[in-house]
Amino acid sequence: MSAASAWLRAWIAKPEIGVCHALNRWGRSQPTRNLFRCVSRLGDGPVWYALIFGLASLGGTTGLMAALHLAAIGLISWLLYRSLKRWTQRPRPFAQYQSIQAHIAPLDEFSFPSGHTLHATAFSLVACSYYPALAWILVPFTLLVALSRVILGLHYPTDVLAAFAIGATLAAASLLLV
Repeated sequence: MSAASAWLRAWIAKPEIGVCHALNRWGRSQPTRNLFRCVSRLGDGPVWYALIFGLASLGGTTGLMAALHLAAIGLISWLLYRSLKRWTQRPRPFAQYQSIQAHIAPLDEFSFPSGHTLHATAFSLVACSYYPALAWILVPFTLLVALSRVILGLHYPTDVLAAFAIGATLAAASLLLV
């Protein structure tokens, strides 16, 4: 890592570390920690797999098209976020600051971007474009997934915000192509 890259990371992290500390303290409460652990684990894939399977099984031709679209956006999102993590190699907040506790084990080593948030955003936007009535469930769930990643000490707010932007861009681009 170059000196300029290290300086840029420190400059970006400085204002947001207060937010990380404040949200991570919410995780000290057992009920809050349990809620966000559950949301995070559901965001690992079970909700999205169930959505894809449900749409393909119950949605007729439109559901099958939506399910295939979701599967494609999932693969593209996964490839992109894995590449970005390897490229940026941003340490997770709990690994960088002893005062931040990881309230759940991370799935991988690096922080930027939040794969959970990227996938939740992309999946939700694509699914809601086919079935707008799903928004009342998927939008709050996506916001909870994003919040969970900071509360659990696994991501910085900028990891989550960037993931929202990347997920929204991928979803929009894929919808333009369909």
